[in-house]
Amino acid sequence: LWQEGHTVHATEEEAVEETLKILDVYGRFAEEYMAMPVVKGEKTRDERFPGAVNTYSIEAMMQDHKALQAGTSHFLGQNFSKACKIKFLDQEGKECYAWTTSWGVSTRLVGGLIMTHSDDDGLVLPPRLAPRHVVIIPIFRGDDEQAEVLGYCEKLKAEIEEQTFDNAKVRVELDSRDIRGGEKVWQHIKKGVPVRLEVGPRDIASDSVFMGRRDCPPKDKSGVPRAEFVAQVPTILEEIQKNLYDRALAFRQERTREINSVEEFREFFTSGDDNPAGGGFALAHFVDNGGGADVLKELKVTPRCIPIEGDDEDGKCIFTGEPSTRRVVFAKAY
Repeated sequence: LWQEGHTVHATEEEAVEETLKILDVYGRFAEEYMAMPVVKGEKTRDERFPGAVNTYSIEAMMQDHKALQAGTSHFLGQNFSKACKIKFLDQEGKECYAWTTSWGVSTRLVGGLIMTHSDDDGLVLPPRLAPRHVVIIPIFRGDDEQAEVLGYCEKLKAEIEEQTFDNAKVRVELDSRDIRGGEKVWQHIKKGVPVRLEVGPRDIASDSVFMGRRDCPPKDKSGVPRAEFVAQVPTILEEIQKNLYDRALAFRQERTREINSVEEFREFFTSGDDNPAGGGFALAHFVDNGGGADVLKELKVTPRCIPIEGDDEDGKCIFTGEPSTRRVVFAKAY
C-alpha cells in the first residue's frame, strides 16, 4: 500500500495521458481490492500540488463523514523540468524541456481501510487484501476429542486450500493453540478474518462446519455442510468483498447532498442533535476564484475535487453567484 514515482515524457499529451492513467489505477485498486468507493476528480487551484499544472485525486468518505485524499496524480507541465534542467534532444536535434508527472499513494491507505470498514468489534478486511481468508477454530474437550477434531480440521484445511479466489489459492489458518475457543474466536474477529469456522465433535458427527462471516454480526453464525462450504468458499469470499463495497457506497450516498445556497452549506456542515457527526460530501456549484474563503475557513471545509465523471450542469456559484457549469465536492477532511 505504498507507491510513488515520477515519469518524464517528450510531449504534453503523453504526460497528461499518464497522469490520468495512474489516477485510474489508484481508483480501481481502492474500489476493487479495498472495497472503498472513491470519487475521482481534479483539484481546485488552491488545493493543487505546488508547481503542478493539474492535480487529480481519489477521495473517499470515512465513517465520521470526513474525506480522505487516498491518492494523487499530478501533471507538472514543464515547471519542474525547467527548474531541474531536465532536457532531451528531439528528432530535429533541438534541446527541449521534458513534460513530467508525479504520483503516489501512501500508508494513509491503511488508515482509510480501517476507517471505511471496521466496527466496534475490531478490524474488517476485504477478502482480496486479507492475509488469510478462512480461519479454522477446533473446539474440543480433553485429549480424546482433540485428536479426532484436529485430524478433521487438517483435512478440511487441505480441501479449502485447493479452492481458488482472486486468481490464487484460498489462504487458510488452522488455529490449534492451547487456549479457550471463545478467546480464539474474538481474536480473529478483531483481526478482521473474513470467514471463521468453528469445528467440534458435533460438527464432525454431522460432517459440517459452524461458520461466521466478518461482514455479519459476531453472533450471526450457522451450520453448513462441509462439502457445500468447501465448494462455495470462493463465492462466499466474493460476496463479502461485494457487501463491504456496497455498504460503504450506500453510506457515502446517504451522506452526499446537492447544496444550492450558503445557508444550506452551513447547515450541512454544522453538527447538531440530528446530525452528530455533521457534514459528508456536499455537491455545490463553485467558481474557482477565491470566493467563499471565509465561510470555508470558518467551517473547516475544503473543496475536495471537481469530479471527472458526470455531466455539465448550468448553475451559479453558491458563494459569488457567478455562472458555473460543474458542481464541486466539498467536505471536512483529514
